[in-house]
Amino acid sequence: MARILILSTAADVMGDTGKPTGVWYEELATPYYAFLDAGHEVVLVTPAGKPVPIDPNSDETGENAPASVTRFRGDEAATALLAAPGRLEDMDVKQFDALYIPGGHGAMYDLAESNLVAGVIGTAWDAGKVVASVCHGPAAFAKAVDANGDPIVKGRKVSAFTDSEERAVGLADAMPFLLETKLRELGAIFENVADWQPHSVVDGRLVTGQNPASSDGAAEKVLALLA
Repeated sequence: MARILILSTAADVMGDTGKPTGVWYEELATPYYAFLDAGHEVVLVTPAGKPVPIDPNSDETGENAPASVTRFRGDEAATALLAAPGRLEDMDVKQFDALYIPGGHGAMYDLAESNLVAGVIGTAWDAGKVVASVCHGPAAFAKAVDANGDPIVKGRKVSAFTDSEERAVGLADAMPFLLETKLRELGAIFENVADWQPHSVVDGRLVTGQNPASSDGAAEKVLALLA
């Protein structure tokens, strides 16, 4: 059994825009159950242990809802974690086998700006852990560096929510930066496919996915590395 730390955004507003945001439900729920169903321990945390907000645009119900979201919503133990996640500050990432960061536009604000988050990612990387993220989650890599002071994405293949996808949802001007552009500036070898199509990438211990449709593929790649 592996131990997997899921680090979620706790930001519920897109900066000064007033637009609600949070974690993208599918990007949290799909890997959560992939890891649990594989027999692994999963711990959910946010900076300061703040509640996990769900991006309302991802809070789908009925036939349109991803199966993992429907399952999560009906799971009292899972939904209790949203209200009272662990505190990132209280965790020793070296005691985990993998760090997974789901997306949602919230990550562009709190996770991207946090020196604490950057330090945790750098520590996990230097300790030989699997580091994984999907969609806007790689915004958390913005300040993350390895022991040599290099960005952990430098020279590595990554994917994330593309500038094209950001423009397609009409939020390019609302973002503090464009994620694809930022990752390229950090020296990442950015890989993507057409908008909204599933695409996940592995480079050593680094696993990234382009968009919500990529969350299951990324989770599978994490599990393969842990095996």
